[in-house]
Amino acid sequence: MTKINVGIIGASGFTGAELLRIAAQHPHFDVRLATGDSMAGRRAADVYPSLELGYPNLVFEQFDPASLDGLDLVILGLPHAASMDLAPQIVGKVGCVVDLSAAYRLQDTTQYPEFYGFEHTQPEMLGDAVYGLPEFHRIDLQGAQLIATPGCHVTAAALALKPLVDAGLIATAGIAVNSLTGITGAGRVASDVNMFTSIDSNTRAYGLLTHRHTPEIEQEIGAQVLFTPHHVPMSRGILATCTAPATAAASADTVMDVMREFYADEPFVAVIDGAPQTKSVMGSNAAHVSARFDERTGMVLAMCAIDNLTKGASGGAVQAANVALGLDEGAGLTTVGVAP
Repeated sequence: MTKINVGIIGASGFTGAELLRIAAQHPHFDVRLATGDSMAGRRAADVYPSLELGYPNLVFEQFDPASLDGLDLVILGLPHAASMDLAPQIVGKVGCVVDLSAAYRLQDTTQYPEFYGFEHTQPEMLGDAVYGLPEFHRIDLQGAQLIATPGCHVTAAALALKPLVDAGLIATAGIAVNSLTGITGAGRVASDVNMFTSIDSNTRAYGLLTHRHTPEIEQEIGAQVLFTPHHVPMSRGILATCTAPATAAASADTVMDVMREFYADEPFVAVIDGAPQTKSVMGSNAAHVSARFDERTGMVLAMCAIDNLTKGASGGAVQAANVALGLDEGAGLTTVGVAP
């Protein structure tokens, strides 16, 4: 059986812990390195007790470039600018680099100062990066050396909207994306946003009009959107509810027929008749999507539920890496959510 030597740089955050969980059940992955500078010297299972049986002896390390020698897959869970600087040093030296940050997602470098607050200094690498959403970029991902994992909100919004845009059933302007996310999306570092007293019994919109995922959604679906994310009091999950002006081609039948046809052969996308729910996909790499045509208002409603840490981040990263490395696309991943 093929063994893939894996290094996770920035493994001590929530997405890093999710990567370790997935890697523990992956038939080919052997985690040889897990760095976490803020947690260096601590046992992974002491930080995340759920990892006790999978990684009883794994200790988070300080990052050392020499430790990357002999690795087949390196996954970067670093801040955007740090990933932008590190990726050119390792691409080509390991089989595949998967970046969980936004450093290589946007094709237009002028958008980085506006939406991320830094100048992009690696435009040539940006051109080589493959966007890591297999449902739309599977062929390009095969053999890719640098993969840009999509943003979690982008994954949900794009899966809900792109089939309808491509089929000409909705307009390419006037689209509103309202997205609800669990608090793990705010990261592990304590802040006024993710402290218990802020999120308990509370829902808040954030990033109004200028959220950094806006240009990424527009880039991926080929349409203009007004994107408004919301924090809700749950630990993980995303529900994107999208509304768009319908074209003359839209009907109650066509919107669902297009969705079913588009995702007919996709292993991780289910087109469902009911309304998607976050608990249905929690802990899985699945996406549940659905759509409706409202004849009264002339609008189309498109919905998608995913787990923000799995399909929206670490699971999607592993799915894309599996494609790039020529493995079974579903290796290490599950389509089954957590039962009540």
